[in-house]
Amino acid sequence: MSIRPFRDIKRRKTREINVGKVKVGGANPISVQSMTNTLTTDIKATINQINEISSEGADIVRVSCPDESSSKALKEIIKHVDVPIVADIHFHYKRAIEAAESGASCLRINPGNIGSKNKIKEVVKAAVDNNCSIRVGVNAGSLEKDILEKYREPCPEALVESAQRNIKILEDENFQNLKISVKSSDVFLSIEAYRQLSKSTDYPLHLGITEAGGFIPGSVKSSIGLGTLLLEGIGDTIRISLSDNPVEEVKIGNEILKSLNLRERGVKIISCPSCARQGFEVIETVKILEKKLSHIKTPITLSVIGCVVNGPGEAALTDVGITGGKKGNNMLYLSGVQSEKVLTSDMIDKVVIEVEKKASELDNQNDT
Repeated sequence: MSIRPFRDIKRRKTREINVGKVKVGGANPISVQSMTNTLTTDIKATINQINEISSEGADIVRVSCPDESSSKALKEIIKHVDVPIVADIHFHYKRAIEAAESGASCLRINPGNIGSKNKIKEVVKAAVDNNCSIRVGVNAGSLEKDILEKYREPCPEALVESAQRNIKILEDENFQNLKISVKSSDVFLSIEAYRQLSKSTDYPLHLGITEAGGFIPGSVKSSIGLGTLLLEGIGDTIRISLSDNPVEEVKIGNEILKSLNLRERGVKIISCPSCARQGFEVIETVKILEKKLSHIKTPITLSVIGCVVNGPGEAALTDVGITGGKKGNNMLYLSGVQSEKVLTSDMIDKVVIEVEKKASELDNQNDT
């Protein structure tokens, strides 16, 4: 049971590419990405972090390959993970070749800073031979010198020109298995750059506000920037860049997509901010339920409302609902219908049981 969206987002049509087993672009779901912050040469730590990120709901994980030891470590890392790996490459064309040969599903490069045409040809050949896609990653902080001199400062036009230049380098080598990003730490610059780029190419777009900051400011900036673009139908895969645990990036990315009805995964909690009318401690209850229900991947809606002002109305639209009542007698709703009164002391355990039961029912329906 879910709330019918007020409107459906009409996504921009893009060509489809493969990043390992994940299809990006076309009519495929918008994928969520993150990036490891371990030393890639610490194979065990990197494997553990990739699996943590993947378990939280990441579809694709990027790994930095700054040296030969890192790019060659991918071969062992990839054996122990179940998510496509993007190799993050800067400047060194041999690192890109090594990463492709080690099993990376995608190379994040800027062809313009890889080197001579012969070096680019070698990278493209390695990508083709190993069924590896490429992300052209343009960043406002590392624009080509001549483009920066032309525009005097990073601006949307500069980012788009850089992207088009790098796309042409690959197209001249008959390579089109690519996606593009034009990232900036400035929300408005990023939005306009992606808008302009979306009008000039049909390659899939990787969205992000780069170097967005810590958890709260970075989440807000990313939500505004990516949310604006996604509402306009722009974007095929996203990464939230936070100075925080990569797992948090995935959580925020999934929440952005869920809020726009672009993705359904896990429990969507609808809860009030609490006030003097509350029949139980709403804020603490929501925190506990988020942790206790984090293992559920089936799309389910849960309303947690402290009083009867809005509680029954919200509960009528969710799979499971709990509404605060007098003297600790709270009302449980199942599929929008009143079910039974539940004491505050028993409420959390009861809600968890009912959500898990609903998830099992839905999973069984999907299997049949």
